[in-house]
Amino acid sequence: MTDHVLDRQPEASPAPGPAQIELEFPDGARRSYPRGITGREIAAAISPSLAKRAALIRLNGTLLDLDRALETGGRFEILGREHPDVLETLRHDASHVMAEAVQELFPGTQVTIGPAIEDGFYYDFARDTPFSLDDLARIEQRMREIVDRDETIVREVWDRDEAVAHFESLGETYKAEIIRDLPAEEPITVYRQGQWKDLCRGPHLPSTKMVGKAFKLTKLAGAYWRGDHRNAQLQRIYGTAWATEAELDAHLRRLEEAEKRDHRRLGRQMDLFHMQEEGRGMVFWHPKGWQLWRTLEAYMRRRLDAAGYQEVKTPQVLDRSFWEKSGHWEKYRPNMFVCETVEGEVLSLKPMNCPGHVQIFGQGQRSYRELPLRMAEFGACHRYEPSGSLHGLMRVRGFTQDDAHIFCREDQIVEETARFVRLTQTIHGDLGMQTHQIQLATRPEIRAGTDAFWDKAEGMLLEAARAAGVEPVIAEGDGAFYAPKLDFIVKDAIGRTWTCGTLQLDYVLPERLGAEYVGEDGQKHRPVMLHRAILGSFERFIGIMIENFAGAFPLWLAPVQVVVATITSDASDYAEEAAAALRKAGLRVETDLRNEKINYKVREHSLAKTPVIAVVGRKEAETGQVALRRLGSDRQVILPLQDAVRTLTEEATPPDLQASPVSRISVVGELA
Repeated sequence: MTDHVLDRQPEASPAPGPAQIELEFPDGARRSYPRGITGREIAAAISPSLAKRAALIRLNGTLLDLDRALETGGRFEILGREHPDVLETLRHDASHVMAEAVQELFPGTQVTIGPAIEDGFYYDFARDTPFSLDDLARIEQRMREIVDRDETIVREVWDRDEAVAHFESLGETYKAEIIRDLPAEEPITVYRQGQWKDLCRGPHLPSTKMVGKAFKLTKLAGAYWRGDHRNAQLQRIYGTAWATEAELDAHLRRLEEAEKRDHRRLGRQMDLFHMQEEGRGMVFWHPKGWQLWRTLEAYMRRRLDAAGYQEVKTPQVLDRSFWEKSGHWEKYRPNMFVCETVEGEVLSLKPMNCPGHVQIFGQGQRSYRELPLRMAEFGACHRYEPSGSLHGLMRVRGFTQDDAHIFCREDQIVEETARFVRLTQTIHGDLGMQTHQIQLATRPEIRAGTDAFWDKAEGMLLEAARAAGVEPVIAEGDGAFYAPKLDFIVKDAIGRTWTCGTLQLDYVLPERLGAEYVGEDGQKHRPVMLHRAILGSFERFIGIMIENFAGAFPLWLAPVQVVVATITSDASDYAEEAAAALRKAGLRVETDLRNEKINYKVREHSLAKTPVIAVVGRKEAETGQVALRRLGSDRQVILPLQDAVRTLTEEATPPDLQASPVSRISVVGELA
């Protein structure tokens, strides 16, 4: 990359202030330093070994470069490379090292945007010739060389117009466009490593050596400039980076296992569903996949009925005026599917269920005695998602939410939230995933309401979580613009985390749509609306379950629970008799009477993840027995048919129906 030298511009002069700043260290110690001192200088003053290990500093919660001049005091911390909070910056640096390597190996390639992401990083490049998988090995090798160069990473502040001219002179039109679009008050910061440079806010590590070599480039993909399909298509290179080789190796093993569990591959293998170009983001459920859906839906309906929810159904299509009144037209119009009738009506498929539930609440006069009112719907919604972001069942355009809204008084929020926390935890557990953590997402920078309102709302959710025996993890600034929320994070069988389930306070929508109830004082009041979901969407949650179980569902969830397979053709009549007995007991059963070897049949049904294969031959027919072979086992257990029916029926009982009537009543009483 040709280097066009610009004089480094000084940062804007800080406002006059005291010559000294006071810093508070993690151990509570307070020390004064000259204004303008750097983190590196502070580390060196404490100990040479600390200065050598230092990677970043944190001042009042914000990560900064080690050489950033400090103009204000406050809470201060020096972070070493091994600190967990440094990992995101390390990955961002790895993306810069990759971009430098690409431009050295492939002159004329333009760099665009390259952020850190979960578990790694990517960078989008503009290049006429497509990258190949063979190119990734070359790029990785050059990245290692750049790490060995130990190039110092320096932050510079540039004049906006000169920065635009500089990048345009290099043919970096995308960078020039980014600079032009930045807010006028935002400083233009460039990070230089060796002779290479990039527009970036930072922060970054002190040098390329600190990135280390625990990285790997993983895949190629296409991406539109700024995510807009009308713009030029770029080439995206993904990578992963970790602090140590051991962490990298563990991650690569997880990726390998995740590939085996990919729900799209297993969905084809198990004949559950398919997707096709003519219905982008829409799912074609096959009989076995729809049976899985129905089993999950029936389970959820029983749990909600027991917990005191009333199920409703709202329209799929509503007039534009309705969505304008609810506020969704203004905020979500680009994600809504809209049509116009021959009569000139402008209609939209619903992107969410909540406004419809307010309409049901608003029919007739409501009393405080009716609250809390828990209203549930398995509501089919549609939202436009860019085609490049669609991903199997995980990201779709048509989906069904296990949606519910609790209309309650403000003094009922804590109790209702605590009950929801307990209900969600037990449901996730029944479905094979334990709640890993619950996050309390607090006030975002741009928000509605006063600080007093946010203090109260956040306090209520914190109190409710603790009442349910949970200490939530605080996710600062991640709340909705109208109120805080609780997000439920589950962990799957290979250690991945997924956000499944949420509860959000909403004071705004009841106000916009005029929801009211008559209070004990005879006056009209606004209810608080608790938006809540446990699965999120059926599609995504089923995708997560497929991967969590690697397709090997517990017997109660499996679309086909038992296959009765014959060894010889003269056992066919008995196989049908055995299958009929199992079906009569409520089991989902298929027969395999083909003239194939039994080992072939077992292998085929094992690939389809059938939990139980009941093998029958002449001997079993004569003795009235079946040989049960479990998925993943070579052993057979021979049982009389009646015993097999009883054993499998008990095992196939859904978890919410397994407890005795007395204990189920106690659970219902706790959650309802």
